[in-house]
Amino acid sequence: MEKEQLKQQLKKQLVEFLNLTNTKPEDIADDQPLFGDGLGLDSIDSIEMIVLLSREYGITIQDPKEGRKVLVDINTMADYIEKHRTK
Repeated sequence: MEKEQLKQQLKKQLVEFLNLTNTKPEDIADDQPLFGDGLGLDSIDSIEMIVLLSREYGITIQDPKEGRKVLVDINTMADYIEKHRTK
């Protein structure tokens, strides 16, 4: 899968999986922070995103510090998925 396709897929999955009813995938910038002032996700969302990575891409994140490095923005997530995916 091409990186741009992966980014678009990730955006759709985030909107659906996190039930972001007021957000469209195209509204999420590739470099927009997912937490805090960016998309405004919280710690519960981060747990759900880790489950998403496991279920959809076969990626297991055990260490919260690693999770913080991966769940920064769409670009960072796509890079990590390309390197570590098993599905």
